Order: sequence, then structure tokens, then C-alpha cells
Amino acid sequence: MNMIFILIGFSMLLALIFLIAFFWASKSGQNDDLYTPGVRILFDDDKPAEDTLKSDEDHQAR
Repeated sequence: MNMIFILIGFSMLLALIFLIAFFWASKSGQNDDLYTPGVRILFDDDKPAEDTLKSDEDHQAR
């Protein structure tokens, strides 16, 4: 029976730690913009690296 009280205490402590971490993240601006990270990959216009292009040309020449 004593073990149940210890486990309940640890679970309450863990829940309190997660609650504090959530409020800290909210206060520091972690959840300000939820839309942009999800669509950022759709607007990614990076060009492939030149090394990749050269190796592709080498394979096509063979």
C-alpha cells in the first residue's frame, strides 16, 4: 500500500513538471505561430547542390 502512495506522489510531481514546462513554453512564445511551420515546406525554393548535379551528369554520360 505504501508503494501506491509513492507512485501517486511521483506521478503528481511529474505532472507538475510538465505543467510548468507547458506554461514556460507558452510564455516564451513557442506556440505563437502554429500555421507557418506546417506550410513552410511547400514554399521551399532551394536549388539542389552543385555536387549532386555534377554526379548526376557523370552518371548520365556513362
